[in-house]
Amino acid sequence: MAKGYLAIVLHAHLPYVRHPEHEYFLEENWYFEALTETYLPLLDTFERLMADDVPFRLTVGLTPSLLAMFSDAFLSERYLRHLDSLLELAGKEVERTRWQPEFARLAVMYRNWFERARHLFTEVYRCNLVEGFARLERAGRLEIITSAATHGYLPLLDYNPPAVRAQVKLGVDEHRRHFGRPPAGFWLPECAFMPGHDAFLAECGIRYFITDAHGLYFATPRPRYANFAPVFTPHGVAAFGRDLESSKQVWSATEGYPGDYEYRDFYRDIGFDLELDYLRPYLTPEGQRIPTGLKYYRITGRTDHKEPYDPDRAREKAALHAGNFMFYREKQVEYLAGVMDRKPLIVAPYDAELFGHWWFEGPQWLEFLLRKIAYDQDTVKTVTLSDYLAEYPRNQVAMPAQSSWGWKGYHEVWLNGANDWLYRHLHKAAERMTELVERFPNPDGLKRRALRQAARELLLAQASDWAFIMKTGTTVPYAVRRFKDHVGRFTRLYEDLLGNRLDEGWLAELEGRDSLFPDLDLDAFRSCPAAARRTAAPTG
Repeated sequence: MAKGYLAIVLHAHLPYVRHPEHEYFLEENWYFEALTETYLPLLDTFERLMADDVPFRLTVGLTPSLLAMFSDAFLSERYLRHLDSLLELAGKEVERTRWQPEFARLAVMYRNWFERARHLFTEVYRCNLVEGFARLERAGRLEIITSAATHGYLPLLDYNPPAVRAQVKLGVDEHRRHFGRPPAGFWLPECAFMPGHDAFLAECGIRYFITDAHGLYFATPRPRYANFAPVFTPHGVAAFGRDLESSKQVWSATEGYPGDYEYRDFYRDIGFDLELDYLRPYLTPEGQRIPTGLKYYRITGRTDHKEPYDPDRAREKAALHAGNFMFYREKQVEYLAGVMDRKPLIVAPYDAELFGHWWFEGPQWLEFLLRKIAYDQDTVKTVTLSDYLAEYPRNQVAMPAQSSWGWKGYHEVWLNGANDWLYRHLHKAAERMTELVERFPNPDGLKRRALRQAARELLLAQASDWAFIMKTGTTVPYAVRRFKDHVGRFTRLYEDLLGNRLDEGWLAELEGRDSLFPDLDLDAFRSCPAAARRTAAPTG
């Protein structure tokens, strides 16, 4: 019998990026790269483990915006075009490097990698990864949870409680639409919790959520088991706290595993190394240099000098690091089991995109880890958060503190001088959305379509990704343009609805561009009864 449990939680999210109005759009590559480097390799890893009958249990969060892209035929068609371009480039690289043995094997590796991705995407998953994840859940290997509709940063939307409720409710609705059942768990975007938001989660039938460590450390009252067991909020939703030690070992680029010198260097790409004329067919139409995904060097050290990547040495290091991670979890559990009256739980949540995209060897590391946990020790067992609640249905009642897993632990990343101007527009638009659904309680035809599209524009403007990009300084013009476009479209729809002058042609254009949430429930935006009682404990 295991002495304790490890709950690995992979949070898969990307902003909704879809631009049919352009023949080519650079930011769609975010999704294409994640498919090739993270989502398909993770599914392949899980399927391989299941085929070998390796016992493992993981929690995977799939956001509604990502699910919308998974099931979008237009994006699937563009992804195949992207893959075909990569396959052509990889074939040219096999020929170009044939007299450079240190690079030739890597060119062959990438050609095989892209061929495997195309096979999985078209033949195995039929251009829709939703069923791939659903099959693993039905097989008892994964528990899939949901998140806010467009990953809105909920504490900073709290000025309008219906906006928070809508993000939660529509996230739950979309999960049910894609998987045919309600989700048990909810990934709070950026692990950002505000006391009282548990009422919205409870109202939507959510059983648990995840917060950062200090969300439980500073809960009221203080949890007896710190973050090594959940607490129930006053509204009966379980809160699990992130374990800092296991997070640092995997997250940190300087002290964690991904920064090891044997691993592939993320930033060194042939898209910036080779001659422009040779690369031109694989860059943007304007000839802008971009990452291709073909990277021939390892991290090597903290200098510009890079040595060729050796996948065999990197794989050996991934196995070593998996064993190291397991060793430390064993020691944690052995100590905690001696001071707790229940089996301790170590919650290890990560962005899924770390595995494969940012850390190329991440899926290999995860596979080694799950095999080692299954067969090389008997102290720790992998579980989902629902598994733990089933074994320990009685837990302390406490209200977690306001918190996030962002820089400094609160809201600074999403509210600072680079992005604070967003929120007055978001708050006003949310107020107007509630006004619209209450002014038009039973819309039909064109009005109903316009109200739904106004809601989509508001939700897309609320995505936390835009504020994050503005803070970090990457692709800022795109984030600013996306935010302004969505708010501008919402405002025009609001004014056209009130003025009874809807333009059906323009509306159809918007619906064709942003086609997510086809069954959007407008009632989610009404003044919510939960808002008045969300800080009070339930009765009964």
